[in-house]
Amino acid sequence: MEQQSSSSKSPLTSTPNNSNNVVEDGSTDLKGRPARRDLTGGWKASFFIIGVEIAERLAYHGINSNLVTYLTTVMHESTATAAKNVNVWAGATTMLPLLGAFVADSYLGRYWTILLSSVVYLLGLCSLILATSITVFRPPPCDSTSFICPKSSPLQVGFFFFSLYLVALGQGGHKPCLEAFGADQFSDRDQEERKYKASFFNWWYFGICSGVVLSSFGLSYILENVGWGLGFGIPTVTMAIALCMFIWGTKFYRHKLSGASPLTQIIRVFIAVIHKWNVSVPLKEEKLSAVQEHGLKVEVRRHLLPTKQLRFLDKATVRTESDYENKSGINWRLCTVTEVEEVKFVLRLFPIWGACLMYGVIFAQSPTFFIKQGITMDRKIGSSFEIPAASLQGFIALSIIVLIPVYDRIFVPFAKQITGVERGITLLQRIGIGIFCSLLSMVVAALIEMKRLQAAKDHMVRGVPNETIPLSFFWLLPQCILLGISDVFAQVGLQEFFYDQMPDTMKSLGIALYLTILGVGSFMSSILISIVESITNRGKEQSWFADNINKAHLDYYYWLLAALGALFLCIYISLAGCFIYKETECNDSYAEETA
Repeated sequence: MEQQSSSSKSPLTSTPNNSNNVVEDGSTDLKGRPARRDLTGGWKASFFIIGVEIAERLAYHGINSNLVTYLTTVMHESTATAAKNVNVWAGATTMLPLLGAFVADSYLGRYWTILLSSVVYLLGLCSLILATSITVFRPPPCDSTSFICPKSSPLQVGFFFFSLYLVALGQGGHKPCLEAFGADQFSDRDQEERKYKASFFNWWYFGICSGVVLSSFGLSYILENVGWGLGFGIPTVTMAIALCMFIWGTKFYRHKLSGASPLTQIIRVFIAVIHKWNVSVPLKEEKLSAVQEHGLKVEVRRHLLPTKQLRFLDKATVRTESDYENKSGINWRLCTVTEVEEVKFVLRLFPIWGACLMYGVIFAQSPTFFIKQGITMDRKIGSSFEIPAASLQGFIALSIIVLIPVYDRIFVPFAKQITGVERGITLLQRIGIGIFCSLLSMVVAALIEMKRLQAAKDHMVRGVPNETIPLSFFWLLPQCILLGISDVFAQVGLQEFFYDQMPDTMKSLGIALYLTILGVGSFMSSILISIVESITNRGKEQSWFADNINKAHLDYYYWLLAALGALFLCIYISLAGCFIYKETECNDSYAEETA
């Protein structure tokens, strides 16, 4: 939070006799005035935010789910190269949110970061329209008789990927801030709003999947059958409308004050620990520093109780005579208990983060190899209509849309009666179930790929690259539905877990940290593809990722992912079993203790 002078007034004390109508967590409106409960926040604000996310997902998945098709059919890249490029781009889009979250939490705040990144996002989409619709930016088509495809020029490749990564940069500020901003509309201090916040993450993902369905079943058809320029023009217009809608809802939003840099806080704690490496931590917590940050009000930042985890960091809170030598500026020798516990919150999330990376690798398969499988299969409905291969993403999203209301309205109340847990099951249990379903999807994908390869062999089309295998496209649905079930548990659980368990001043960073699971997973998928390709492309054997996938062995790759997923699931279970959720105590009691 921005440090205030000691004479400045707390947002909650600046307006008298309004305690019943002011949000108790220190939220403000855009002008910095205390947020009123009856005018701001809640579902009336979050509906605007969810609507913007639907439009953003329409744009993002319109690119992501069709990118491998564009790279192989228009840019003439090999299957393995295209899959790696898609994975790297997807990884970048889920790593850049770390930068966006840092800017939002430290400087601009979530609202202004969303606005700025939306403008960058729109510029990237406009550039992508030019890259895909103007002839000079595309290589000539392949020769229909010799199957020889001219390579893309450096200008064509450069401009196309410049456009892609401009979209990624815009998404980097948009994605972590928008979700955290939506969750900010519900106060943890109000019992009813706290219940709605848990439900918000379910309906947030419902909105995401609605955008994916619109993209997969509508936009993908336009991209494949009408034109790439028009196909990317539609999400551009949609994003512009969404930006206007977001601005229109400004008066309903609650805002959290931007704070000091999270990185600075983490460095401060470690520097203080180094200064006091030989100081013993007292057993009684009252000997620890309880001094608040200069000018920071307890209504805005909750006091955190000392924990036994990472106990060595508590050295930073032990008071010594040398702590007060620096009369001005940042004190690099003494930190509050709350500051140290917030750093602990961040550090203890990393083992869970690491154990979930293989889930990110499995998640990366649906927009790449799933689609390449679908292209080779019979996608016709009736005599003329052909389903776009990229619509597989839509079937995943459609299963999520069906299951989320079931989870939120039926499963949670039923499980709550059995477990007594407010969410039905704990967040880590929810994530674990999702990871298990993801590796099941790889098992099913391997079995279906074996059937597809056998069908290609039986009908003697293995050696014909563009020949359709007489096997229904709908055979791929079981693996897609299992991934959808996995997302209902793991994706939503991870979003809520990393938002809920992060410090109050680092919520955007929490969402960004969750997104990096998918980003690092995409990079790991790209690296794994390179390793497997180099090993399997030796001698007379075809690579597992041969350009003619009827001669490839994606089934072997899926079995490998299932085995690695099972290994990571075992690691996850052992780490989740010893994880301790954060505890807080009310500000009033803390204020009395430190008065």
